[in-house]
Formats: sequence, C-alpha cells, structure tokens
Amino acid sequence: MKASSFDYLAAKTVADASRVMAAGGGTIVAIAGGQSLLPMLTLRVVQPDLVVDLGGLEELKEVSVSSGTVRIGALTTHAAIEDGLFADAFGGLMQKVASKIAYRAVRHHGTIGGSVALADPAADWPGCLLALGATVRISGLNSARTEPIDQFLMGQYLTSLDTDEVIIGFDVPRPSAPLRWGVFKVARKSGAFADSIAFAVAQGKGGPVSVVLAAAAPRPHLLPRVAKKVGAGTISGDALRAAIAEEIAPLVPQNDAYLTRLHTSTVMRAVQEMQSK
Repeated sequence: MKASSFDYLAAKTVADASRVMAAGGGTIVAIAGGQSLLPMLTLRVVQPDLVVDLGGLEELKEVSVSSGTVRIGALTTHAAIEDGLFADAFGGLMQKVASKIAYRAVRHHGTIGGSVALADPAADWPGCLLALGATVRISGLNSARTEPIDQFLMGQYLTSLDTDEVIIGFDVPRPSAPLRWGVFKVARKSGAFADSIAFAVAQGKGGPVSVVLAAAAPRPHLLPRVAKKVGAGTISGDALRAAIAEEIAPLVPQNDAYLTRLHTSTVMRAVQEMQSK
C-alpha cells in the first residue's frame, strides 16, 4: 500500500512550522525522523492533507550539559544517545535505553522528540524521561512554555500539544548523586515495541527513588508507593512483589492474571537491577 496524496512543507524555522500548523485547512502532521509516521502514512492509518518537515531545524538539535540540567534537543537521534552523547550524566541509563530501540538503522533516524510527541504507550523514551523527572520545552505561534512530562503525556497518542505547538526539547535534572538504575523490557520479537517496560532509578544510596511502568496503560505511570517501599530498603522480595501487583492493579484491564504477572515481573526485575548497583 502507498500513502495517500498530501502536500509537503520543509519548515525553515520553528515559527514557520507553527504558523503553517496554526492556519489549519485540513489535517496537518509534523514529521521529524519519520520512523513512526512513515509506516503510518504508508498503511494509510494517517491520511494528512499536509506534512510539515521539522528535520532541518537546527534550533531543535541543541544539546547542552550544565551542573544541574541536561538539555536535549527534540531532534536528537536515538543513535546519538546510544553512542554516548551524554553517557556520564545518567550513569549510562539513556545510552542503554537507546540501544534497545528497534534496530540501528531506525535509531539513526528516529528522534527522542518524535517518540514523545507520538506518545505511543509502549515507547521507550516517555517512560524513561518520566522516571528521570524531565520537563518538556514547547514552542507555539505566540508563546513558549514548559510542562512536566507527567502532565504532557495525556493518553494513548495524546499529548497536551496544541495544533500550533512543537516540542523544542527536554530539560532533564542531573542527579545529585551517582544514578543507580534498572530497566527491563519485554517484547514479542527483537525490534518490536514493548509488551511491558519498567524503569527504576535512585540517586545514590538512600536517595530519591522513581519507579515507572509503561506499555500497561494508555500512558506510562509512576508507581510512587512501590518507590517509597524500595527507598525504605527494608522490604522483602515477596512483599515487594505484592506491593507492585497491588499498585499496578488499576492499570491492568479486567484484572487479567497473565498481564498482572507480566507487569509485576517487569517492575520487579527493573528494581532488582537498580538495587544490585
């Protein structure tokens, strides 16, 4: 199958893209690396009137590391992160996550901003950035704003972006102590989206803990009660498993026993990897 006919615009600036998208006049979609959108166009899952190409916008490629924040441009590719663009800032966590996304050819083109903008509940970056407490930087026709990623991600393929808005990038707080982390992903085959993926991060020994489960619900979810128990450091394996199962229960449709075991095990393994460091 081939994509339906559409008009194409290579945006020169973010303001240019916002102006065109705000004008409306049919269905308009933005494209960055295209690794999700192109298959959707080919299958005619998406049939836009206009595709606005953001791929040439240098202002979306900024990457900087300061004492308190890592600033990641929306057009940063998975491959660039995998290759160690800022490996030391998060103890290799983002490098590990990037390396497990699809295949190397996809990682050369796919972008972190495109992944988050699509908001596929089984994607890797939304859950990872949620665990790290990232803030999304957004630009629109007449204003710029920031929003915690937990508020930005609203549901399956649903974000808070308005029609004229573009993700500029992400501000990720640098941990105050060496980051301990664990990530575990279950997929039906190599390169596929996850059936279940969990992240656990802690700042040093005894520091703040975050635990996130993705691919279980329309959007990734923090598990604050599990994180609190893990941070206390006194919970047994059986008690932790029970605590995980209890907190994820609202995310599992119709109390499906298989999915409960799957997601519980995924979170458990991510936490165990973190605790081993």
